[in-house]
Amino acid sequence: MASEGATDGSLPRRQPVQKRSRERLKKILDVAAARIARNGSDQLRMSDVAEGAGVSIGSLYQYFPDKSAIVRALAEHYNAQSRQCIEEALRDVATPAQLEAAYIDLLDQYFAMVRDEPVIRDIWSATQTDKQLMSLELTESRLCAALLADAMARAHGQSAKKYESTAFMIWQLGEAVVRLATSVDGSESKAILEGFKRMTAREILQM
Repeated sequence: MASEGATDGSLPRRQPVQKRSRERLKKILDVAAARIARNGSDQLRMSDVAEGAGVSIGSLYQYFPDKSAIVRALAEHYNAQSRQCIEEALRDVATPAQLEAAYIDLLDQYFAMVRDEPVIRDIWSATQTDKQLMSLELTESRLCAALLADAMARAHGQSAKKYESTAFMIWQLGEAVVRLATSVDGSESKAILEGFKRMTAREILQM
């Protein structure tokens, strides 16, 4: 992903403390997300983001060294949202039946979120050429897989360690399957998602 004035930065250079600064950062990310949704990250320009957010280009560079850093900040934002949903869905799982229901519901929620949010799909595409995004995605997958492994352990009365590899594999496959399902239409999309649910539900329900 080409960038204007690219550097190795990822997170905002300037960490906002005051309310006004936090609001400015949110505005920058909101504007960037809207432009990515409309035109894709390849067409994102720092000057356009600055203009849309009502800040000078110099102020924008105080927060982000390049547009790749903005994309990574958006990735972290969506990751945090997704992880919160996962934590809430799996928190009270205590039986195999609850585990299966929560897992199926999470897949449906994740599919809907990706289908309805073009920025997430664009970030996925950018991940293929951005090593920092790839590392971020892998770290996030491990965190989410750990939540699933913990839920499996509670449901089966076992140690979470027993399920770590299975949960990580399921999570990685799930992301790939959702990408595939959102790239096709109608009945094919539904069949792909339902097939994955059946296949992986058997795995998570095994002792």
